[in-house]
Amino acid sequence: MNCVEGLLAASVISIQNSCFVYPACQNCFSRLILDSRRFNCLKCGCTGEAKDAHYRYRLSLKVADTNDLFDITVFGSCLDPFFGVTAENLQRCIHNFNQLSGETNAETFTVALVQAVETCFIGRRFIFGV
Repeated sequence: MNCVEGLLAASVISIQNSCFVYPACQNCFSRLILDSRRFNCLKCGCTGEAKDAHYRYRLSLKVADTNDLFDITVFGSCLDPFFGVTAENLQRCIHNFNQLSGETNAETFTVALVQAVETCFIGRRFIFGV
């Protein structure tokens, strides 16, 4: 699963979506289905209480090298240094902000977070293991 077949030096052109964390199964890293009280993994069948769901980073990027454009998705804890916190802690911050501000759709926080991520990544060159 973590096998790197090659390296790609490329510059980030854009961020492909605004959802940087997702509830992830601890067994297989698939996206969990959450409702208000429970979670369920459709891939491996893992279940539990929604409050115990774990979160993982998923950053989808459009990148360019000297010749081509690529869609790259970066997963997991390798993004911790860029966000300054784990995906668990970022999700907790988002949840706490929404509760304290009374936001129901979380758009205010999402817009600010997307702008921060764009500032951090767009125009910068990285080496990606593909």
